[in-house]
Amino acid sequence: MLSELYNALGNAPSAIAIVSVAIMLFCGFLMTRVTKLLRLPNVTAYILAGIIIGPYCLDLIPVSFTDGLDFLPDIALAFIALSTGEFFRLDTLKKNGSKVIVIMLCEVFLSCSLVFVIMRFVLGLDFAFSIVIAAIAAATTPTSTMMTIRQTNSKGDFVDTLLQVVALDDVMSLLAFGVAVSVALASMGGGSAGLGDIMLPLLINLAVMAVGCGFGLLLKLLMPTKRSNDNRLIITIALLFAFCGICTALDVSPLLGCMSMGTVYINITDDDKLFKQLNYFSPPILLLFFVRSGVCFDLGALAVGGESGGVALIYVALAYFGVRILGKYIGSFLGSLIVKKPRTVRNYLGLALVPQSSVAIGLSALASRMIPGSVGTSLGTVILATSVLYELVGPALAKLALYLSHSYSNDLETITDVPTVGADGKPLSQLEVLISRINTIQADLPKHGAPSQEEQAFDEAADEYTTVTNNNRRRFFGGRR
Repeated sequence: MLSELYNALGNAPSAIAIVSVAIMLFCGFLMTRVTKLLRLPNVTAYILAGIIIGPYCLDLIPVSFTDGLDFLPDIALAFIALSTGEFFRLDTLKKNGSKVIVIMLCEVFLSCSLVFVIMRFVLGLDFAFSIVIAAIAAATTPTSTMMTIRQTNSKGDFVDTLLQVVALDDVMSLLAFGVAVSVALASMGGGSAGLGDIMLPLLINLAVMAVGCGFGLLLKLLMPTKRSNDNRLIITIALLFAFCGICTALDVSPLLGCMSMGTVYINITDDDKLFKQLNYFSPPILLLFFVRSGVCFDLGALAVGGESGGVALIYVALAYFGVRILGKYIGSFLGSLIVKKPRTVRNYLGLALVPQSSVAIGLSALASRMIPGSVGTSLGTVILATSVLYELVGPALAKLALYLSHSYSNDLETITDVPTVGADGKPLSQLEVLISRINTIQADLPKHGAPSQEEQAFDEAADEYTTVTNNNRRRFFGGRR
C-alpha cells in the first residue's frame, strides 16, 4: 500500500525507519481506542494493530525494517523484568515465601508436563517443539495481573500470594526455557541430551543472575541522594542497555539478570520512585515490541502448519491454550492444598494465573532466533495466537478471581468501616450510616484528573530538568552581558 513511497525512499533507509515507527506508534494508539470500548487490555490492541498493518493485511511496514528490529524483544523484556524485580521484597517473601514456592512448583510442573504430553504424544509434534513450548507454558504475564489489581484496588493474602507466584513463574520459566532450548538443539542435531546439556544453561542463568545483582549494586552506587531525576533515568537506562548488550553478545536471555538487578536495587534502597519513572517511560518501547510481534505474526502458518509434526498450528494453539489453563488451575489448587492455604486462595488462584503475553512472546522471539528452521517460527506463531486469546479472557478471569476471593468488593459494608453509633452513644440511622460510608469512599477516591504515581514521578523529573535548564540559561546569558 505504501510500497511506492518506500520505493521513492529507497536511498534513504533512515526515512523508511522513521515513517515505519510513526505508523506503528499511531496505529497501536488508534487500536487502543477500539479495545478500550471493549474493555480489553492494551497488549491485545498492539498485537492486533501489528497484524492489521502487517504483510497479511495492509502491508504498511517493510520486512527489511522489522527484521532490523530483532533487538527490540531484548530491550522490551529488560524493562518488564526490571519492573518485576520490584515485587521481590525480602520482607514480603519472608512472610510466606516457602508456601509460595510450593504452590509455584506444583502449578509450573503440572502445566508444563500436561503441555508436553499433549504436544508430543497426543498431537505427535516434534520433540524440540514440544519441550520448548512446554517450558514457555510456565510463564505468567505480570502486566495484566498488576493492571487488574490496581484497577480494583485489591489487597490481602490472595493478592500477596498471587504477585509472588507470578514473579516466580517467570523465573522458573526462564530457567526451564534455557534447559529446553539446549535439549531441543541437541535433539535436532541427532544427538541425545546429556547432563552437561541440562546443567550448562542452568549455570549460565545463575551467572547472569549474579551479574544482574552486581549491576543492581552498581545502580545503587550511581544513585546518590543529590542525583537529579533526569540523570537517574539516564543512568538506569544506560545500565539496562549495557546489560542487555552483554547478554545478547553471549546469546542468553537478559530477563533473569534484569529481574535480579531490580530485586537488589529495591531491597537495598526501597526506592520505588525510580520504578514508577521507568513504568511511565517504557510504554512506547513496549508498544513497538508488541506491534512488531503482530507484524511478524505468520497468519498463513496457522492454517497450513509448520514443521511441528504436520498438524495445523491453529489446533496446536487451541490445545496449548486449554491445556495450560487446566494445568495452572489444578496445580495451584494442589499446591495451595499442600501448604494449607485458605479456601479463597485454593479455589481461585488458578484463574488469576491465566494471563500470558509479554514474557512468553519474548521467549518465543528468542526461540525463533536461537532454534534454526521453522520450529522457532512455529513457536512464535502459536504463542502470539494464544497470547491474543489469553489477553481476551485472562484479565476478566483475574478480576473474577479477585472478586471471588474477597480481595475487593462492591459491597459498601465490606469496603468501608464506619461507626454505627454516634458520639452520644445512640445508634445512627441507616441513612446516617450510608452518608458516612459515601463520604469515606469519596475521600479515598483520587481527584478528577489527578495524575497517576507514574505520571507524578515523570512530571517531577521534567519540572526539575526545566528548572535546571532555565538556571543554566540565565547564568550563560547573564555572564555575557
